[in-house]
Amino acid sequence: MSSDTDISLSSYDEDQGSKLIRKAREAPFFPFGMAGFAAIVAYGLYRLKTQGFVVGAMTLGMGYSLYQEFWGKPKP
Repeated sequence: MSSDTDISLSSYDEDQGSKLIRKAREAPFFPFGMAGFAAIVAYGLYRLKTQGFVVGAMTLGMGYSLYQEFWGKPKP
């Protein structure tokens, strides 16, 4: 009685590099898809960083103006 586990265990012996090469040979557009995905993620992280800086600067500005208005001026 033969089982399919003997065949499927060979895929666990592959390391990441050989698995990537095998996928690239099976589907030629796979590397282009991976590169496109990496580019989209990098662009998104760059935009998020820029937005985070703007939101942080606005928050600090509002905090400073609240401090000046309520605690910074002398009481009469």
